[in-house]
Amino acid sequence: MLSVLRVHLPSEIPIVGCEITPYVLVRRPDGNVSNDDVPESAPLNGRHMRFRWYRSQSDKKLTICSVHPTVQATIQCLGCVKAKIPINKSYHCSPRCFSDSWQHHRALHDRASSAVNESGAEDEELFGKVSGSGSGGQSTSLIHGPVPSFPAASAERSGGESWFEVGRSRSYTPTTDDIGHVLKFECVVVDVETKNSVGAANTVFTARVIPAPSPAPRRMIPVNDSMQLNAVGSFNVLSYNILADSNATSELYGYCPTWALSWPYRRQNLLREIVGYHADIVCLQEVQNDHFEEFFAPELDKHGYQALYKKKTSEVYGGNSRAVDGCATFFRKDRFSHVKKYEVEFNKAAQSLTDAVISANQKKGALNRLIKDNVALIVVLEAKFTNHGADNPGKRQLLCVANTHVNVPHDCKDVKLWQVHTLLKGLEKIAASADIPMLVCGDFNSTPNSAPHTLLSIGKVDPAHPDLVVDPYGILRPNSKLSHNLVLVSAYSSFARTKGIGLQAEQRRRVDPMSNEPLFTKYTRDYIGTVDYIFYTADSLTVEALLELLDEESLMKETALPSPEWSSDHVALRAEFRCTQRSRR
Repeated sequence: MLSVLRVHLPSEIPIVGCEITPYVLVRRPDGNVSNDDVPESAPLNGRHMRFRWYRSQSDKKLTICSVHPTVQATIQCLGCVKAKIPINKSYHCSPRCFSDSWQHHRALHDRASSAVNESGAEDEELFGKVSGSGSGGQSTSLIHGPVPSFPAASAERSGGESWFEVGRSRSYTPTTDDIGHVLKFECVVVDVETKNSVGAANTVFTARVIPAPSPAPRRMIPVNDSMQLNAVGSFNVLSYNILADSNATSELYGYCPTWALSWPYRRQNLLREIVGYHADIVCLQEVQNDHFEEFFAPELDKHGYQALYKKKTSEVYGGNSRAVDGCATFFRKDRFSHVKKYEVEFNKAAQSLTDAVISANQKKGALNRLIKDNVALIVVLEAKFTNHGADNPGKRQLLCVANTHVNVPHDCKDVKLWQVHTLLKGLEKIAASADIPMLVCGDFNSTPNSAPHTLLSIGKVDPAHPDLVVDPYGILRPNSKLSHNLVLVSAYSSFARTKGIGLQAEQRRRVDPMSNEPLFTKYTRDYIGTVDYIFYTADSLTVEALLELLDEESLMKETALPSPEWSSDHVALRAEFRCTQRSRR
């Protein structure tokens, strides 16, 4: 006889846009226990499963804190109300919450004011004129007491509580109409002939549905005084380590709420962020194989992107092969067409190196040190847009984009440098065969002025560089070979060269004056630093604009990355480029 044994939800807290699929354990007529569905179209012994979702209905009202979305709000920012900032961003659970998040919150007011100044009119959807917003989070900017906004469920789930049906499938995706409500999932065995339920219904309740927390949008900042954003012939590139789900554990990121670490939540938040950047080319790192196939490739295809992927090799990895991560490159099909793809497997390069230069008695040790499963994905694209500044207006405009994740332990600096050098030598061969601009994107796990960063940005490494001290198998010798002829420059170093005031000056303060690189692209409780870069060939490309950098104050004091707002421990980088005439040398 078909019967339900147990029902539970994967997450207590439901979030708008994140699908909920309850775990329903049933005993089948043959005695086997299964989590599989038994639909009406395929009943077993004349019985099937019926699912229903309900939303609570109540006259009671409450507000939800914009910083801590599981906590009821008690105060509201009056400046937000007057500025017509989305109302859900104005609520806070306490004066301390408002004060601690003031630097981040004030940016909403600044953007509202900026939007009015630039357009000369109010944006009815997002912002309006700002007045009386106060400063420093003073209490005069607050309305105390809960302001009616979202309907909330009664604590009593029986004895008069009414429920409104919202779904008839096993899975349900909360909508904005569900915010503040409790959801109820009900499953029951039904007799095919009588249509009546067999036995009692099994029911579980969720917590209140909360809106998906969203940070203030990041702006593109011009770095070229003569530029025009999104000019014909320009294109933009995004590079982002999205944090593989297998690495997003509570052990590593205990400060992040469990629901915000869950993949159903993170994948929607990441997708919303990535799509919102409107990049022509997207380079992602730490993309799990199964997530690329089942989520990112089909979802980004809906937004006009073609997908290419290179999974890491798995000599070292011992887990589920579908959870192996890799590098994914997407490009807008209306802007580019695919010409060629190169896959770099550093394990194969390590085998070739040890066969050629490592003595037999050291080969095993050298391979153990060099084998790290890392890969690089190199894609050659042809631009479909008008060519500005090229040698010949009728000439094909090609672009080579390299995407890599140099995931090597800190104590293996020789391996890190060797992988970067191997990638650059491969790119040199491509450059020798075609007059082609190049981009090198990724997470290099290397800080500014480290040997890998120096090799990328300067083209060679000083033999006295401290990173060359450890080289137990001589893979970096002779040091004179650690060079390349590509004219690579870090895109974000352009902020250090700007001379403007306002936004440009603000961004210069978020750049290290010694290295000209961002102060951080990774921000966790255990590590704050820069490891992600977009390098470009400066003799064929010009940087027009850069995605603004986050500052530490905008990341709330009590948290780090990932967070409910930002679903990776890294910060996305985005640069707009224009092809230029290659200088003659």
